[in-house]
Amino acid sequence: MSKILIASDIHGSEFYCKALLERFNEENADYLFILGDVLYHGPRNDLPRNYAPKEVIALLNPIASKIVCIKGNCDSEVDGMVLDFPIEAEVVSLFAKGKMLYLTHGHKVRGDIAKMNCVLINGHTHIPICEENEGYIHLNPGSVSIPKEGSCHSYMTFDGNKFLWKNVETGETYMEKEL
Repeated sequence: MSKILIASDIHGSEFYCKALLERFNEENADYLFILGDVLYHGPRNDLPRNYAPKEVIALLNPIASKIVCIKGNCDSEVDGMVLDFPIEAEVVSLFAKGKMLYLTHGHKVRGDIAKMNCVLINGHTHIPICEENEGYIHLNPGSVSIPKEGSCHSYMTFDGNKFLWKNVETGETYMEKEL
C-alpha cells in the first residue's frame, strides 16, 4: 500500500495548509486524503489563522492528482467548481491488512458502523481520536487549522501497517496505532 497522509478541517487557512503541504513533502507521502471542510470555516468556528480560501485553492490545485477529498459539512457545490479535484464523495473505502478503512467527514456517520468490522476514520470534531470499540476501530486525525479540546494542529499518516498522529507545525509524532 502507498503511504498516505490523512488530514481534515483546513477551513481555508493558508498558514496551516502551507504547513500541511510541507509535511506532505517531508513525509514523502503518495497521496493526501482530506476528510472535508477545505475552504470555509463554518458559522460555529472562529476564523483560522491566515484565513484565505483563494490561497488554499492555489496551494492545493497544483497537486490535485495526489488528492482524494471527502465532502465535509462546510464544503459547498461552489467549492467543487474552484478546486481541481473532486470533493463530492461522502465516503471512501480502502482495504489494508484484511480490514476495510471507511473514511468520511464524520457528520453523517452510519449508526450500524459497529457491524462493519472496520476502521472508521473521520474528521469533523477537530479532536484526535484513537479508540477500540466493539466491532470497529475509531480514528480521527484532529484538525489542521482549528483544533479543539486542547489538541494540537494535526494530521495522520498511514503506511499500510501503522497510523501515526503528528503535529502539523513540528512534524512530531504524538500518538500511534498498529493495524
